[in-house]
Amino acid sequence: MLYLSIPVYRLQLKINMSGECHTNGENPLVSVVIPTYGRDGRLPAAIKSVLNQQYDRIELLVVDDGSPTPVATTLPEDILSDGRVKTIRHKENRGANVARNTGIQTSNGDYVAFLDDDDRWDETKLRKQVDTFTESSPETGVVYTWVKRESSTGTTVSTPSAAGEVVTDLLTGANFGQFSSVLVDTEVISDAGLPDERFPAWQDREWFFRLAQACEFQPVTETLTYRQTGREDSITAKFEQKRDVAYPLFVEKHGSLAAEYGKYYKRTFLASMRRSLARSAIHAGRYDEARKYFLLAFFANPLYRPVHPHLLPSLGGEWTYEGVASLRRKLTETIPAK
Repeated sequence: MLYLSIPVYRLQLKINMSGECHTNGENPLVSVVIPTYGRDGRLPAAIKSVLNQQYDRIELLVVDDGSPTPVATTLPEDILSDGRVKTIRHKENRGANVARNTGIQTSNGDYVAFLDDDDRWDETKLRKQVDTFTESSPETGVVYTWVKRESSTGTTVSTPSAAGEVVTDLLTGANFGQFSSVLVDTEVISDAGLPDERFPAWQDREWFFRLAQACEFQPVTETLTYRQTGREDSITAKFEQKRDVAYPLFVEKHGSLAAEYGKYYKRTFLASMRRSLARSAIHAGRYDEARKYFLLAFFANPLYRPVHPHLLPSLGGEWTYEGVASLRRKLTETIPAK
């Protein structure tokens, strides 16, 4: 793949005799964007996980997306008085991607990071991501971390390790985390464009598709991002928005890219998207819909292995699917770690 030309300053950023990353004699500035709406109780913990980072050059942009009570009136004084914190308020609720874009357009950083208002970071996250940028090739535009997800049904950790050109990884269903796990070079955003405000779900994944066409990805293979999932107000529960808006728009927008890579990737892209939609249906308790989309995923590419464990259990609806899932969890718990 041919990447877009790399700005000179990015090359200069990578080449430093001391082995450290500097811009004008200083470490690069990281802009952190937190979009928020009506989560007064959760937001301070997210903010403090940013302010407690082991990396000094941070600006934090808290974008209040029209919360019923303005964030600037509810945050603790020690946060509001921190010179690194700036609050921006939308007069009305416009959606998470609009809030993120407001933050990006207001930011001054060499890199931009994102944190959802109920997620948090390990205190070493930004330092290790900036170090990875420093140690990587100039083509690197995204550095991501492993993600730990906690919900009422248990805890999972995603551990992707793909590096370099990752378009084909995305087409086959690879997951590089969410907005909260990535650090992005602002020059790459100029190339790839802002997050698409039309998407009510899969906003992060759609953006990663465009970023991957403009740059390389590198991982920090440590669990440094922590998410809370499965709440009723979570975007992951909005199955109908995914089915009716995000899914058809995603296929329309990136189906031609998959086709450019050949029939296998075209069919696997459809299979992976349908599998994701089916799993969202499971989370929403829509087992008939889940069966439909698992079958459609299988028909798109019968050799797509990630759909196989779900296909037969889904045919019997909730009873068989949840029974098999429960059995899998019990087997996982009884198998000793190596």
